[in-house]
Amino acid sequence: MEKQLRFHWSLSQAGDNFRRSKSYDVPSGVLNSEAQLALCQQAEKSGIDSMLMAIGSGRPDPMMLSVMLGQKTERIKFLVAVRPGLFSPSFFVQQINTLSCLVNGRVHVNLVSGRSPQELRYYGDFLNHSQRYQRATEFLAICDAFWQRDGEVNFTGDFYQIEKGKIKTPFMSPDGRGPEIFVGGNSLAAANLASQYADCLWRFPDSPENLKPQIEVVLNSGKEVGLLVGLITRPTQAEAEAAAQALIARFGAKSRKINQIFNQQSDSEGFQKVFAWSEQESPWVTPYLWTGAVPYMGAPSIALVGSYENIAQAIMDYKSIGITQYLFIGWPDIEEMTHFSDGVAPLLARK
Repeated sequence: MEKQLRFHWSLSQAGDNFRRSKSYDVPSGVLNSEAQLALCQQAEKSGIDSMLMAIGSGRPDPMMLSVMLGQKTERIKFLVAVRPGLFSPSFFVQQINTLSCLVNGRVHVNLVSGRSPQELRYYGDFLNHSQRYQRATEFLAICDAFWQRDGEVNFTGDFYQIEKGKIKTPFMSPDGRGPEIFVGGNSLAAANLASQYADCLWRFPDSPENLKPQIEVVLNSGKEVGLLVGLITRPTQAEAEAAAQALIARFGAKSRKINQIFNQQSDSEGFQKVFAWSEQESPWVTPYLWTGAVPYMGAPSIALVGSYENIAQAIMDYKSIGITQYLFIGWPDIEEMTHFSDGVAPLLARK
């Protein structure tokens, strides 16, 4: 059966729209709750599936924030990020299951292995990139066993040992299964992990022809692939490109230096690849995929830039190779989300 397109949005900058352009010591972990709620409510109106609840030392706890926002919304789901190095898998399942009871099952899980070794050490996590994915595999294996509800969970691995595990709080959902699992990463290790234990792999975009062979291992496993990408769309191509130029005009050498240092410290294959693209002569990877903001706001600001018609066609081009989900971010988010729902979504429905 053909997979339907689904769209998600990042809550990570609501209340501080340009936080990625600042030093990581500057942004507060206490964000404007009214701005966050407003974005969630707009997402409900716009047909967005879920909001990414990011995790990190400069952010609020995603689980507790989801509880708060879940009490004030009706349909939007919460894509709760987790780093395996911070939690016991058994306790994490207990937390997610409890959250599902409080928000009527509106919960997805977004597993990330970490992109900054320096920040991971804040939490006492000193594993390298390969070891983190080995641990993540064990983490999801244990979580999956609890969500299968086939009895006591027993597991012996290199990173975790569970004996006669029982979680008395079930995951509450209309279909009776556990949460949808998303894995973020551009490495082969991420693709293999998603193929084994997830429903969808998140990765940064590339041209369709370059992406196709990179995602085959996931698609052949029966799982989905989605793109983590910024969005700048307007009625015409010229208006969209003008908005993109206006965005980067507000930044300077300081923001560029901050993100250059971060990239040097990161061991994420995806972050390093996107940053390398941004240093090439042209900021256009494809006619509508733009890296112009990456030097100032980091790899997650790689963006689809174009008219409503061109963005809709770009999404359909990606769909032709198997890309079925999108995790967007915008500047500002509510304005971009409105452009997407009013301008692009109707064209996609017709296509």
